[in-house]
Amino acid sequence: MQTIIKKARELLESGAVNAVLSWQKGELPYDAAPMLFQASAALENMVFNCFCGSNLSKYLVENSSGKTLVFLKPCDTYSLNQLIGENRVNRESVYAVGVGCGGIVDIEKLRAGDAKGILSVEQDGDNLMVRTMYGDDIYLLAGMLLEKCLSCKGKDHMIFDEIICPELSRETATGDKFSEVAKLEAMNSDERFTFWRGQLSKCIRCNACRNTCPACTCIKCVFDNPHSGVGAKVNATEFEENMFHIIRAFHVAGRCSDCGECTRVCPQGVPLHLLNRKFIKDMNTFYGDYQAGETAELNSPLLRFDFDDVEPSVISQKGGS
Repeated sequence: MQTIIKKARELLESGAVNAVLSWQKGELPYDAAPMLFQASAALENMVFNCFCGSNLSKYLVENSSGKTLVFLKPCDTYSLNQLIGENRVNRESVYAVGVGCGGIVDIEKLRAGDAKGILSVEQDGDNLMVRTMYGDDIYLLAGMLLEKCLSCKGKDHMIFDEIICPELSRETATGDKFSEVAKLEAMNSDERFTFWRGQLSKCIRCNACRNTCPACTCIKCVFDNPHSGVGAKVNATEFEENMFHIIRAFHVAGRCSDCGECTRVCPQGVPLHLLNRKFIKDMNTFYGDYQAGETAELNSPLLRFDFDDVEPSVISQKGGS
């Protein structure tokens, strides 16, 4: 932690950067939030721990703070590459420092494990030492990780100016990230419709998924445009519940790096990442394996044409779900 603060202070005080984009301490021990620091004294409020799940690359869009130091976990760098490729972030205005990551804790899993009235959480190797109002307990870190960590793309940073604290990294992936998608594909259409109605009916249209998504960077969202025909701040009907998320999934298809932010921030626990992963799985099947944000070059299969591309009729017959 002190290594990260030291690096931020060094670059800020030397004038190498004008601001630092990192995480700040919240009122609660698990409440780390994105923060833009522009004064060296304020850096004491910085934090980097197992609750710093926010993908900070999104906050670089339309950044007007001059050259900005940003701390990025390995999975976050895919999003930064994608944003640079789409000209939504200027590479010259970013000083990217990669930080090692051993996985991010899902506070809801901790709560489900009877951790009530949490006062502090400390990571000790493979364990979480949790102090609560009712006593202390120990939890295995592996059982408390966010879903996106269980499908980790690896511990290599795709873009960086330097890397610090690589010793923090550890493998967290536990299996095939498409296993849940395959379960949905195995359902018949009525079963799938029932599943998604049950999930999307919980949506309260808070727009947290859209606002945190690095692939959602339109200057004005179609859902905020009263002249679009779909502008709405609430879900008035079941159709609107479905439409908002389906349109959003289509909108980010081919650009989603599978960072999992949509699901992480959803206050209703809707597994929105499954919609995106369905698109990713289909693109891999029909066009070959592709990972958005692996480089800053825009080479999505949806942005190019090859003569050996699968025919649309094949997609509609085999890929529809």
